[in-house]
Amino acid sequence: MTNDSNKSLTSSQRDEGFFRSLRSQLKLVLRLIADRRVNLLLKILPFGTIVYLIFPDFIPGPVDDTVVLGLGLYTFVELCPDEVVQEHRAAIKEANAQSSEANQGDRPLG
Repeated sequence: MTNDSNKSLTSSQRDEGFFRSLRSQLKLVLRLIADRRVNLLLKILPFGTIVYLIFPDFIPGPVDDTVVLGLGLYTFVELCPDEVVQEHRAAIKEANAQSSEANQGDRPLG
């Protein structure tokens, strides 16, 4: 694993809300899956975590499912090439900034 804090799935901007941060992280995972520079075998990891959620398991409740999903997505991002993660993270950040600017322009004053 690397010590690069900008790569981590949990290193989203602190001023983003929980759901906006979650949305950004899911976009990052989808972009990394679509990127040809990411190892094909590594792309199995996010799909494996989703398959785990589909099939019933022995521990009741959603907590263990949430942990497996979070751990699987975190591991996927950590194992992807640093430069690819940074490129996609910057693109998502730029898109979010443009979206925020557009939404602020639509709000009525007062």
